[in-house]
Amino acid sequence: MTTARETPAAGTPASGLTLVREEMAAACARAGRTPESVTLVAASKTVAPDLLAQTISAGHLVYGENRVQEARDKWPGLLERFSGLELHLIGPLQSNKAREAVALFDVIHSVDRASLCTALAKQCAQQDRWPRLFVQVNTGSEPQKAGVPPEEADAFLETCRGKHRLDVVGLMCIPPVGGPPEPHFTQLTEIAQRNGLKLLSMGMSGDYTSAIEHGATHVRVGSAIFGARPYPPRQDQ
Repeated sequence: MTTARETPAAGTPASGLTLVREEMAAACARAGRTPESVTLVAASKTVAPDLLAQTISAGHLVYGENRVQEARDKWPGLLERFSGLELHLIGPLQSNKAREAVALFDVIHSVDRASLCTALAKQCAQQDRWPRLFVQVNTGSEPQKAGVPPEEADAFLETCRGKHRLDVVGLMCIPPVGGPPEPHFTQLTEIAQRNGLKLLSMGMSGDYTSAIEHGATHVRVGSAIFGARPYPPRQDQ
């Protein structure tokens, strides 16, 4: 098992970004992949716009937010200032926030229930805007965690794509804390393969190199770039 860093390089977020990119390239080389085959989603929860401007100016354009409200408050100014940005929602999404999520995000990683599919399909049609969607799978079957149970993933994907005609492009998982993540990466890959999905959102600051070696196409890395951050109490999405 290859373990990634959980703390950033000394200095600025831009220097942390550089080192993460280097480690991603090394993991791709070990797996016989090209660096272009993996998208780095810089997890920017609680990161201030002035710090984000540093990594954007360093050339990184793909960012992930956990909360619709925080993204709505933080990103409009950056989107006006910088071109080419791509914004991902990587945290849970409440159905009543579907309208805002569809309007703001290019990619949503946390589709996990029928009511959310209904809300997203309605908003996509109304806004004529179709974010790419990942279905979140609860590979550890943890009761406190969002995600479709693995045994229900095939049927749920059929509902998303057939009944609701949503643009599902891949799967996402968050392995349980404290155990090896590799079995969860393998399980997600197997579900994706049998459903004809090529994109896998898996791997965070502590395990993104291992995720790449197991086929991740998107890794969600925050603290290895921006450092440890104080997280405020969870609010509604």
